[in-house]
Amino acid sequence: MNRTIKIEGLDCANCALELEAQIEDINGVNEAVVDFMAQKVIVDCEDEAFDKVIYLCNHFEDVKVVGQPERENNADAAPFTGGKRIKIKNLCCANCGRELEEELNAIEGVEATVDFMNMTVVLKAATPEAHDKAVYAITHFEDVEIDDGKPDKKGIVRGHFKEIIQIAISVIFFIPALVIDYAASGDVWQYIDYALYALAFIPVAYPVIWNTVRNLAAGKIFDENFLMTVAAIGAIILGIFTGDGLMEGVAVMLLYQIGELLQSIAVGSSRSSIARLMDLKSDTATLVKGNQTIVVAPEDLQVGDVILIKAGEKVPVDCTLLSGSTSLDMKSLSGEALPREVKEGDELLSGSINISKVIKAEVCREYRNSAVAKILELVEHSTARKAKPEKFITKFAKYYTPAVVIAAVLVAVLVPTIICAAQGAFLWETYRVWIYRSLSFLVISCPCALVISVPLSYFGGIGRCAKFGILVKGSTCLDELARATVAAFDKTGTLTEGVFAVKNYSSEEALNIAAAAEKFSSHPVAAAFLSVATPYVAENAEEVAGRGVKCTINGKTALCGNAQLLKENGVSFTPSDSLSTTIYVALNGKYMGVIEVDDLVKPDAAAAVAALKDGGITKAVMLTGDGQKRAAAVAGELGLDGCFAALLPDQKLEKARELKGEGGLIYVGDGINDAPVMTVADCAVSMGKVGSDAAIEASDIVLVSDNLSLLPRARRIAKGTRSIVFQNIIGSLAIKFAIMILSVAIPAFPLILAIFGDVGVMLLAILNAMRTHLIK
Repeated sequence: MNRTIKIEGLDCANCALELEAQIEDINGVNEAVVDFMAQKVIVDCEDEAFDKVIYLCNHFEDVKVVGQPERENNADAAPFTGGKRIKIKNLCCANCGRELEEELNAIEGVEATVDFMNMTVVLKAATPEAHDKAVYAITHFEDVEIDDGKPDKKGIVRGHFKEIIQIAISVIFFIPALVIDYAASGDVWQYIDYALYALAFIPVAYPVIWNTVRNLAAGKIFDENFLMTVAAIGAIILGIFTGDGLMEGVAVMLLYQIGELLQSIAVGSSRSSIARLMDLKSDTATLVKGNQTIVVAPEDLQVGDVILIKAGEKVPVDCTLLSGSTSLDMKSLSGEALPREVKEGDELLSGSINISKVIKAEVCREYRNSAVAKILELVEHSTARKAKPEKFITKFAKYYTPAVVIAAVLVAVLVPTIICAAQGAFLWETYRVWIYRSLSFLVISCPCALVISVPLSYFGGIGRCAKFGILVKGSTCLDELARATVAAFDKTGTLTEGVFAVKNYSSEEALNIAAAAEKFSSHPVAAAFLSVATPYVAENAEEVAGRGVKCTINGKTALCGNAQLLKENGVSFTPSDSLSTTIYVALNGKYMGVIEVDDLVKPDAAAAVAALKDGGITKAVMLTGDGQKRAAAVAGELGLDGCFAALLPDQKLEKARELKGEGGLIYVGDGINDAPVMTVADCAVSMGKVGSDAAIEASDIVLVSDNLSLLPRARRIAKGTRSIVFQNIIGSLAIKFAIMILSVAIPAFPLILAIFGDVGVMLLAILNAMRTHLIK
């Protein structure tokens, strides 16, 4: 049973790996993922183990569970889903969030949940008076304000106030100590110098040393706190005994804390890029009841309700425009720069913005099934699935740090012992030199540059895709998209518009029978008959998968579907050689005629296929249930390498398995029949707007706007992200190993260079990871 636990206070990517390993060691836990970027834990465990997981999270360093844990993907678990979401800011800690929540729930007629991570209050008030009291309570709770949507210029300072103050105090004492160290001499100045260094050391070292002590008491060693504590205290002790001063020991902690602060700011920036997507949701909707309008939550709307959408407002749920026309700003959903013109009968996707005039629309899907709800759910869980490089780094870090610590001990003890034994005398100076070298070795060994830069790169890639309306369900999906070399497409609704019309028919009787029968079909072809007026009414309709519809009309058995359906029922007929989709009709075993139905090829499909081939796809084919001739014509028009036609769902599945043998497989589809194939593909892509829930659920990537040209863009972003990931892995390891070797090989290699190297590598890796935001 999967549950998602929101946390705060997890400030170290390497610590996230440790927490993940400890959770998985609990009996009853099947699998755990600690998502450092999104600050949450996703755990698959038995009920009796869940309390142990919560306890562990609350007692792991400074980590705290935020709010009440919920079962993943369980809409019923979300408290007060019909409530109003109020964005707030300046809520400085999770405990303050709990206090605010208690204060709000103490107001009569108010139910509230305070989400500290997303800085929102979900508020449900029984009366307007109760609502006003709750808003007053929110705005008068410490420094909390209602978020007006404007950029918070004090965000960085407020978010890292404690760390900035600690670093500032340390710098205030460190600079004069440094000046005295190099400019003054004498015992009095030396004591003053030591005192200033101590005052500089305490504010930056206390949190690190305290975490080290707590971890050691819990039996945990070999984390970054331990490494930095040993390096800094070791440098101070050596400085005291040798008279070299305390500068390097203090500098280790000060530069380390500066690096951690810069890392937190960079990570926070990437988190914000994803969090901005959460603004797609409209907080309210205007429901039309007769001559009155009522403001309600989007979750309270039902299918068939009529809503009013003013100019400048977000579309709250998926709906159909009732009359007139307007323009929609689709940038947040699909990345489209130009407004989209819509007219009466067109569907309006939730999350788009009405920019022209006041319109009325009819709700066609409830909020939980609307585009914006699906987007937010996908975004919420987009970082939970780890790619192979992430898993590699997880395993690598598990063994890397202990190995480095053991190597440092050998450098500090074994090497000088061998040297002294060879010289036949104990020489403290020899031990001092090699202990100093081992401290540099420890400092540069911190794995944070690797552990943070890899998930940060994927996080940036996922965020970049989301900007263009490409929703990626996890870094592993992005990785598979980048590695794939074979692409397969469904035809109807994917390569073609999926909007069918009757092109030709052999008899009026056949058309009328087909129109009656196809009203019961969910296949896109059935839409071609919606406008056909028929005198017949079909009964006992049964949709035969991959064949067509079987029903009763005036007591007679009617068949309406492909050639296979008539053959299996023993009906004699002459197959049509039309390139269009053909629907054969029979009544009581007698062939009645054939109907030709066609849809248009999407205007961007050929360019999308060509771009994929230019981007490294070696083979692109079509898998379809349509006839061979029509499929071959479409494949030739689009420049595909081939097509496999007249496939039943199980045959599609088998063909997809064969294609996987030729390389990583991308499969793009939109229908219910595509879901099984999607589960087999390495990277499954669904068309979000018209795609079925089953296809979206089975897919790894969703194209929100059904724009096929987004797929080559997604692949470019995926390949760019993967390239950056490997640059960070190889570059970080190369620089770290080089400095490790230099720290041992060069007798006077300064410890300060090691800490600069560690912080520098981490910042370079983070800055390189943030280049994912620039991929086009």
